[in-house]
Amino acid sequence: MLTGLRIDVDTLRGAQQGVPRLLDLLKREKIKATFFFSVGPDNMGRHLWRLFKPAFLWKMLRTNAPILYGWNILRCGVVGCGPDIGRNVIEIIHRTVAEGHEVGLHAWDHHKWQSMNMDKPGAVTQEIRLGFERLAEILGTEPLSSAAPAWRAPAVVLTAKRAFPFLYNSDCRGTDCYLPILPDQTEAQPQIPVTLPTYDEMIGLYGTTDTNYNHRLLDLFRPKELNILCLHAEVEGLAKAALFDNFLQQAWRRDLTFTRLDKIFAAQGKLKSAALEMRSSLGREGQMAFQGAWS
Repeated sequence: MLTGLRIDVDTLRGAQQGVPRLLDLLKREKIKATFFFSVGPDNMGRHLWRLFKPAFLWKMLRTNAPILYGWNILRCGVVGCGPDIGRNVIEIIHRTVAEGHEVGLHAWDHHKWQSMNMDKPGAVTQEIRLGFERLAEILGTEPLSSAAPAWRAPAVVLTAKRAFPFLYNSDCRGTDCYLPILPDQTEAQPQIPVTLPTYDEMIGLYGTTDTNYNHRLLDLFRPKELNILCLHAEVEGLAKAALFDNFLQQAWRRDLTFTRLDKIFAAQGKLKSAALEMRSSLGREGQMAFQGAWS
């Protein structure tokens, strides 16, 4: 089974420490992946106010967040503006490209994206533009793909992204590559949905522990269908690096291979159109974008 491997980089610590560790592992295993970088201020510590929301508090307890993410991440941006990710990891982003991986845009301010008012198209476009221009400056060329943080991508986001030269986006969850239909009945840019749950969505639910996590995740892969796995530099690149290493060994024994998302996209034929819907999902707070019914 050929699987698209996507790695989200949300924070400065994830970029500085998690990405190099993942690059070393992927190089050893001769695997190429797509990295989506956040490149603006790291204000992730501001999520602490969400502890007053029962769903978010339960997630923090279920995943043992201080151990999983580290106290440095949980403090970033609590007082004043957090550190600038992009300016501090230029060499790491260059190394990622040099080693044959695809680099796309995740966010300017990951925290702001998750909390901003999506009813203001101008604000959405500005957030995308800030991240796009910073990543283009670092790469020396325009990024050709993007992935909305936390899969928070209602129609206004897909509409805004049409102003940028993205060949595809990975903003939603679903089963197949497709063309989302917007409210005005026009088509948005192609989507490569994530088809498999992330670590923080599985751990602590239905008896899932680190002991059985890899086995349960591998059992969710679908032969002869689209499989897209999303990792996080702050998780599989740091606290759960050994767990991910073990996952790759088990995957190899099941004849699983991994590649960049742009390679998955290039192999697609004519894409069908489908609706995009926002709804909640077990294991994650708030609403996410999902592939809807075929049109």
